[in-house]
Formats: sequence, C-alpha cells, structure tokens
Amino acid sequence: MDRPGDRPGDGAVDMAAIAARAPVIPVLTIERLETAVPLARALVRGGLPVLEITLRTAAALEAIRAVAAEVPEALVGAGTVLDPAQLDQVQRAGACFAVSPGCTEALARAARSSGMPFLPGVQTVSEAMALGGLGFEILKFFPADAAGGLTWIKAVGAPLSGVRFCPTGGITAETAPAYLALPNVACVGGSWVAPRVAVATGDWQSVERLAATASALKRR
Repeated sequence: MDRPGDRPGDGAVDMAAIAARAPVIPVLTIERLETAVPLARALVRGGLPVLEITLRTAAALEAIRAVAAEVPEALVGAGTVLDPAQLDQVQRAGACFAVSPGCTEALARAARSSGMPFLPGVQTVSEAMALGGLGFEILKFFPADAAGGLTWIKAVGAPLSGVRFCPTGGITAETAPAYLALPNVACVGGSWVAPRVAVATGDWQSVERLAATASALKRR
C-alpha cells in the first residue's frame, strides 16, 4: 500500500493525509549530516513519523536524501522551500512533501504541477483565501506566536471554514495542546522535540521521550 506522499496527485489531499499521521511535525535544522538518520530514527520511535528538515544549512539536502533512504518509516519533508527551483531540488532528493514560510504565485503553481504535497505558509486572511481558492486545504500559519497565535486561529475559524492550519513558529510543549484543541488545527510544527543540545550530544533517548510525549497529544 502506498504511504501518503509516495504518489503523485492532488497536493491538498495528500497533505491532509500526511498531517493526520501525528499531532506534531518536528521542524529540524540539521547542522551535521551524521546526526540526521539517528535523529529521525529517535523521532519515529517516539511516534512522530512526519519530519520537516529545513533548507537552512549546507547539510539539509543530503540530510533529506539520507533519511529518505535509511529511515523508510519516516515521511521526510523539506522546509523553508522558497522557489520552484528549490521545490524541484527537494523532490529529487526524496522529500515526500514541501513546506514554505510563505507562498508566491510561481511557487504555488509549481507545487500544483509537481503533484508534491505542499504546505504553504500564510499570515493573513487574504493569503489564506487565495491559497484556499487554489485547492490548498491545509496551510502553515507562520510565525504563529508572533502573528496572532490562538486568537487569530480562533477568529478565522468561521469565515475560513474550509481551511485548516498547521501553526508553526514559537509553538512549545506547553502551548501545543491549546492549538491542537481547536477544530481548524490539523497539527502543529515545532522544534522543541529535538533540542539543540540533545542533537549535538547524541542524546537520542531524550529525543525519543520528548517525541513520545508529543505524539500522545490529543487533537479535536
């Protein structure tokens, strides 16, 4: 059976299936390639199989390749995708989905044409309306904490009833449950499950424990 993200098709539908896999998507900034696979394995063991590796470091693309090849239980995606060229790069590297902090018309068109599940970022109602009109039913709300947080998401629930969000940016273990309790939140993204010190020291047991706690969070 195909896993969500393994096959081409409607990006909106596939992204919904990916978001349904776990309440939290770890947002990972990989500084050293050798940490990518053990980090991914620890997160998967803890119950978080959907991983976003951001394109913020020189190791990012190789990290995506390594996790895609060596951790088949993971659904590895690429974050901080800013343009169609990067979208093509991450798809070739084996990413199952792509995430952007915002979205341009060119990037939205490229994502739809590629068939790759895509989570575009928004910060305003107008942006959400525009992307919803293009068929993207799950949107990244970023930076969530700075852009209105829970208050914003609650306020747009009725007028944007056909859209759900993945809030990312400033989400913590303490605030995640309140976001996940909202009916228009599909999942949340966060880096707290992979603390910098734990990754740097190879403390994979701590990462696994944090992932297990996150994976047990309830969604409405």
